[in-house]
Amino acid sequence: MQAMQPIQQRKIRLMRKNLTLAILLSVGLSGCIDTEFETSANMSKQPTNTVSTEQGVLEGTWSKTDPDIGVFRGVAYAQPPVGELRWREPQDLASWRGVRQAQEFGAACWQSYSEDAFVWSRGEFPRSEDCLHLNVWQAQKTSVAAPVMVWFHGGAHTGGFAHVELFDGTELARQGVVVVTVNYRLGPWGFLAHPALAEESEHNSAGNYGLMDKIAALKWVQKNIQGFGGDPDNVTIFGQSAGSSSVCALMASPLTSGLFHKAIGQSAACLAKEKRDANGQERGVRLTTLALGKLASQESATKVTAKQLRSIDNEALLSAMQTSDWSAGSRIVVDGWVLPEAPLDVFNANRQAKVPLLVGSLANEGHELLPLNNALTEAELDQYLSKTFVDSAPKLKALYAEDLAISPGMALREILTDAFMAMSMRSWAQYNHNADQPTYLYYMDYVPPAYQIYLFNEPDLNLPNGPRSAGAYHSGDLAFVFNNVGKNGDFWLEEDLSMARTMSGYWTNFAKTGNPNGANLPNWASYEPQGHNTQLLSKQVRTIAGAKREKLDLLAQRYQAKKK
Repeated sequence: MQAMQPIQQRKIRLMRKNLTLAILLSVGLSGCIDTEFETSANMSKQPTNTVSTEQGVLEGTWSKTDPDIGVFRGVAYAQPPVGELRWREPQDLASWRGVRQAQEFGAACWQSYSEDAFVWSRGEFPRSEDCLHLNVWQAQKTSVAAPVMVWFHGGAHTGGFAHVELFDGTELARQGVVVVTVNYRLGPWGFLAHPALAEESEHNSAGNYGLMDKIAALKWVQKNIQGFGGDPDNVTIFGQSAGSSSVCALMASPLTSGLFHKAIGQSAACLAKEKRDANGQERGVRLTTLALGKLASQESATKVTAKQLRSIDNEALLSAMQTSDWSAGSRIVVDGWVLPEAPLDVFNANRQAKVPLLVGSLANEGHELLPLNNALTEAELDQYLSKTFVDSAPKLKALYAEDLAISPGMALREILTDAFMAMSMRSWAQYNHNADQPTYLYYMDYVPPAYQIYLFNEPDLNLPNGPRSAGAYHSGDLAFVFNNVGKNGDFWLEEDLSMARTMSGYWTNFAKTGNPNGANLPNWASYEPQGHNTQLLSKQVRTIAGAKREKLDLLAQRYQAKKK
């Protein structure tokens, strides 16, 4: 099938826009509007879009592609975490008088720039510690409040932001939900754990500030979303990669009771157990020692204080993060308050949030995401497998014979990928089923185009073997979930549009009812551990009896969730 030149819908919008401009020019009014964002039709239909929140009145705008969808950008949900508020629980906003504008996105939270990072390149962008903002896409108001979907972006908890075209919530809002996307603190700003920070905390905890931000955003939703037409009693949290592991951790936190009612996790769980330094403070000390430099050396005989930590500038923190081993361990830690114990222990004890769950992963998650050790020998692979999987090692190796034929390093990467992604997502589903909650598991092997997903105006990646040579890569589901395919680049196919309608339909149906099924969608059987029912998101969408069944069954012998 040939790649589309602009899809028919965009042609119609362009024709309408050109007609509007012609009319305006004929009467000399073209300078009175911003043609990038508004037309005379929607200006007269909806001249303003204001909502009263607990703190004051916000004035938003309208979606660039649908004048019936309201958009509020850069809405602060907590005080800026700067100065004395750095490395503290987010604080409530003060009220304001008058109308505060919410028409421009806020800055990204502090992080590294990413110039050459496969599909995840983000280029350069404004960044600030004053970054606790969210964005709202407002469905058409009806007499019945709309379900709410709150999005947590990925990026290894060290990068990313919510205000990119990829996460534009217009198309989801058109399906009858209110969409909220959230920026949260990242890297050491969001997840540094250090004894000095624990000592000053009334909870004797340190770290997980990025999780606290998400909790603060969910509290903001509870207090304010009705004004945007949303239902605070029907909130679904969803996220991908680091955002998905955050969803998992929020299910394990005692601080989230009543803040959400359904959960969707895409391509990462939180069910690994840290072998050491579970509270992250050892790594935190090493990072801050590097960042403080001479000061830390001079004061080695005394304790570094929280005040001294807050004196570290952003570039020094960023450099220390990059040169230390801080990122080698989990950014989410067992801090004793947000997470009093490891999420795995909470799920094993069946004490996680009891909510409907939809989770899954893609077929080629490890491609460009996990390291490929081309120097690994087959003997070294055998040694690793024997130590890790004992008697199951020979059979497991045989199951990955196709990858081994490429290289031992490829076989190891695929084993680690399946354990990290497909097996852990299946385990997460099994835990939720064990808690007698509706559960739906998916596996996506549909191959999307690989492009720079965050650089809307520079999407081309120019892979040697074409845009579909990267398989079903990590993050390849995002444009489909948000139904934002076909909006940039010339590599989209008609079948991509169909898959996007299917996936966004499943996701919004689940947010509405806790069940992804609906009219005009292939039936999705709920998960049960005997058959491992899995919805295969492929060219032919259907339920299968488990993806990679033999491989995951062997991997689960080591990492198996406890059964009832």
